Amino acid sequence: MHRDRHFTLSASCPDRVGIVARVSSFIAEHRGWILETSLHAEPPAEGEALGRYFMRIEIRTSSLPFHLAEFRERFRPLADELEMEWTITDSAVKKRVVVLVSKQEHCLYDLLARWQSKELDIEIPCVISNHDTFRGLVEWHGIPFHHVPVNADNKAQAYAEVARIFEEVRGETMVLARYMQVLSPQLCAAYAGRIINIHHSFLPSFVGAKPYHQAWAKGVKLIGATCHYVTADLDQGPIIDQDVIRIDHSDSVEDMVRYGKDIEKMVLARGLRYHLEGRVLVHRNKTIVFR
Repeated sequence: MHRDRHFTLSASCPDRVGIVARVSSFIAEHRGWILETSLHAEPPAEGEALGRYFMRIEIRTSSLPFHLAEFRERFRPLADELEMEWTITDSAVKKRVVVLVSKQEHCLYDLLARWQSKELDIEIPCVISNHDTFRGLVEWHGIPFHHVPVNADNKAQAYAEVARIFEEVRGETMVLARYMQVLSPQLCAAYAGRIINIHHSFLPSFVGAKPYHQAWAKGVKLIGATCHYVTADLDQGPIIDQDVIRIDHSDSVEDMVRYGKDIEKMVLARGLRYHLEGRVLVHRNKTIVFR
């Protein structure tokens, strides 16, 4: 992967002839140097006249005569003409990721290690938890920790507080790193496409609680983990990334939990990276992921 500073344009629009030509011509007219391009055409669903076209383009920042704000202004008329949904980001601006966690530590440890080593070059403005368990760990890393208890009687107030903190720290992405609570529909709607969860099964199998116990009871030979966007429907959001590991009849539930932790860490980190790099475009309840 190149290390040049770049803008990343991620977009989708109704499929038609000439989309790539129009966008690449716009970039070329401003002497933009394209570093990477990914394209995909999705066929129309039944009853639709047009399919959907998806693209991701990285442009070397130093090749352009203007900054990001001006790029947006100049590109907007073309995007409107193409009926495009689009975003553009600057690789030099670190994304702000708020982590939510409960009592399972492995995904939090992994994200903090990747953050500290700059493997994930992000800002973590705070960690929010419904337990006080990891306050010491988080604050040792110099990151603010917020304890927001959640119970059957205070969920509305608790999630309002989570939203308040997220806005206060200017969070861009919310990561549920084994946050063992079901978010409110209001929170899911407010941050649609910005909340990422790691579920400890290969969805759509074994949704909800204790998926490893469910898998053991079914005698499956593969277990996995799924990184997905959070929606109001439990464990049904668009899938970003998945992976599996083979097991057999001799493995206990405890063995499966242990194996699964490694997969969960890897899948969450990979899915988060894809999201932050603008490689994930949502289409209905599925994703196009430009790896």
